[in-house]
Amino acid sequence: MIRRFRNMKIRTQSAIVILCAIIAAFAFFELLWLNKWKFCEAAEDLDLFYTQISDDRFKETLAKEALNYNIPESEDDEEAVEALQPFLDLANEYTSIYIYGEEDSLYRTGKFASIMDTRSFLFFFNIGYQLTGGQGEYVMDFMLEFANGSAQVMIYNYERTLFIYPFLVVCFLLSVSLFLVIVLFFLNRKMRQILILKDEILTMSSGDLSHAVPDFGENEIGILASELNLLRESLSDNIQKEQESRKANQDLITALSHDLRTPLTVLHGYLEVLKLKRNPKSQEEYLDRCLKKTEDIKELTDRMFEYALVAEETETPDITWISTDFIQQCLSENCDYIRLAGFAYDLRLPETSGVLLSDKTMLKRIFNNLFSNILKYGDKCDNVIVTAELKKEMFYIIISNSVKAGRSHSDSNNIGMKNVRKMIELLDGQMDVKQEDETFVIRLGFTLR
Repeated sequence: MIRRFRNMKIRTQSAIVILCAIIAAFAFFELLWLNKWKFCEAAEDLDLFYTQISDDRFKETLAKEALNYNIPESEDDEEAVEALQPFLDLANEYTSIYIYGEEDSLYRTGKFASIMDTRSFLFFFNIGYQLTGGQGEYVMDFMLEFANGSAQVMIYNYERTLFIYPFLVVCFLLSVSLFLVIVLFFLNRKMRQILILKDEILTMSSGDLSHAVPDFGENEIGILASELNLLRESLSDNIQKEQESRKANQDLITALSHDLRTPLTVLHGYLEVLKLKRNPKSQEEYLDRCLKKTEDIKELTDRMFEYALVAEETETPDITWISTDFIQQCLSENCDYIRLAGFAYDLRLPETSGVLLSDKTMLKRIFNNLFSNILKYGDKCDNVIVTAELKKEMFYIIISNSVKAGRSHSDSNNIGMKNVRKMIELLDGQMDVKQEDETFVIRLGFTLR
């Protein structure tokens, strides 16, 4: 049940909490109000306030003093009414006392509570009377023996209004306080969750991504916490990958820089020898060696450039409509290039053509990489076979060549093939590589439109 509540939307949670707070506050008010007289009696027992009507000594005094007075024959008997006045004065300012005949129950005389003539008390009494339904007025009647017979005495006392009306206000305030405590507790809990998220964001902004964000359920705050946690993990992974990539770059640059020093040092030495012209007969040999070292340097710089292309993550292709004739033209140009280097080739192109969405520059780079690998690692003794064919909605290019003995078709870091594979993926193409014995075969596929 608690888990279901935690997963509710905050708006729904708020409505449920407010409804429960109203019910709890109302029930608490009813509990206090239903036991108001118990609280009143307890307050009287503790002498916190006094009510004459509950004083047994007052009742005893009335019974004792009544024997000294006669009951008026009627309310018009002014002399008898005046004679009974000291008896009526036994009631205090909060008590009204009235006397009725025993047999005819007719009014004889009485005294109205003087406090009711006070405007401030009357205003206070009228408001409380409306709110409580007259709960502050206490009425008691009983038979009392007078000197000339029995009479019915009725007493109205208003002293309990001094307790019951303030008690009503206290009950209301306590109930409202209970309502506010429940609602504020809920709001405080949500505010603490928001403050925790704020602290987590500040922690992340300081660079600490190792601290997991707490789970706050599936409400809005919980979703925010979950997304923040995913963001933290993503940032942490990206930073780790960036650090690994930076370290790999540094390692490669360090290795290539070291590799570059050797041929440069040797080249520098050869050039110094040539400059001195001490051995003219060996100049041709030293020039050949210099050219060889420049080729080594070019190969190393090519590897560095290719690695930079592989490591580049922001590269995006410039997609346009391209005819398969353009690809066939690239294949023909590269075949002529390797022919000048001493390779024989067998080029098989289809007679029909199609169109596809691709990037001309990337396609050129792909074929340059592939044919550069043939120049580096291919065996000139065997033909390079290049085949292009249309099959259903695909355009396939298959390049097959023999590998020199003791050489791998890929460089030490496999950078060239990584570069080709990355560009093929960017162009939504297919790439399959197979090497069996001394034969290397690569198959590229592009979707026709």
